[in-house]
Amino acid sequence: MDSESGCCSKDATTPDTKEGESTGSKPVCLIVLGMAGSGKTTFVQRLAAHLTEKKIPPYVINLDPACRGVPYPVNIDIQDTVNYKEVMKHYSLGPNGAIVTSLNIFSAQFNQLIELIEKRQHEVKYVLIDTPGQIEVFTWSASGTIITESLASVFPTVVVYVMDTVRSVSPITFMSNMLYACSILYKTKLPFIVVMNKTDVVDNNFAVEWMKDFTTFHTAAESEESYSATLMTSLSMVLDEFYKDLKSVGVSAATGKGIDEFFDLVADAACEYEKDYKVDLKKTRE
Repeated sequence: MDSESGCCSKDATTPDTKEGESTGSKPVCLIVLGMAGSGKTTFVQRLAAHLTEKKIPPYVINLDPACRGVPYPVNIDIQDTVNYKEVMKHYSLGPNGAIVTSLNIFSAQFNQLIELIEKRQHEVKYVLIDTPGQIEVFTWSASGTIITESLASVFPTVVVYVMDTVRSVSPITFMSNMLYACSILYKTKLPFIVVMNKTDVVDNNFAVEWMKDFTTFHTAAESEESYSATLMTSLSMVLDEFYKDLKSVGVSAATGKGIDEFFDLVADAACEYEKDYKVDLKKTRE
C-alpha cells in the first residue's frame, strides 16, 4: 500500500509476504461483526490459521468479554482486563448490560492498545478484531464507536460482516441481514465486506443472484406466505443502490474455501480506505 499516493499494490495487502519480511506500511485492521451463530468467531479462527500458515501471523484481539474459551491464539484479550462475571455481579446487570459495561471499561484505555499495535506495525500486516456475538452491543454502543473510530483514525480499517448463508435462504432473513449490513455501513462509513459464511453447507449463489437481479428476489419473496412479502419487495428496490458497490464473498470458515478471495477484497477495501475515508478524515481535522 502506498499511503502517500492512495494506491495499493497487491504485494502490500495480500497474504503473500515472506517470513520475516516487513510490510513497510501500517497493518490493515479487520473488525469482524456478525449475528450470534453466524460463525464469526470460527471465521476469525480460520483467518488466523490461514495467515499463520502463510508465515504472516496476524495481531489478534478478542473484544468478547463473555466468550468461553477463545479458540485461537490472541495478542490482546478483553478478558485479561475486565472480568465479565464480576461486572455483572458488581453493577447488578444482565448479560448484555455486562457486555456493554465491560466494553466501556476497556474502551476507556483503548489508546494503550493503539500504542501496542503501533509498536508492531512494521511486523504485522493484519489486525483481526473479534467482537461480541451480541452484535448490537458493539455496533450501536458508544464504546463500539470509540473503538472503531480510534482504529480507523490511525490504521486502514475494514468492517467485515459475517452472515449465515444457511439461515439466509429465507428471503425474510436475507433481507434482515442486508438491512443490518446497510445500517452498519452507513454508520461507520468504512470500507465494508459481507462474508457469506457456511458455503460448505449451502452455496451462496442464490444470494448473489438476489443482489444482482431484482426479479429473482421478487419471485422468491412472493413464495413467502407472509404479509411482509410486499415490504421485502419494496426494500429490495431501495437496497439496489447499496448492492451495486457492495463487496461480498462466499466463504466456509470450516473448510477454508473462499479465504483467498476474501483477502483479494480486503486489498481492494484497504485501497478504498486510503482514497476515500482517509481523505475525508483529513478534511474533518483541517
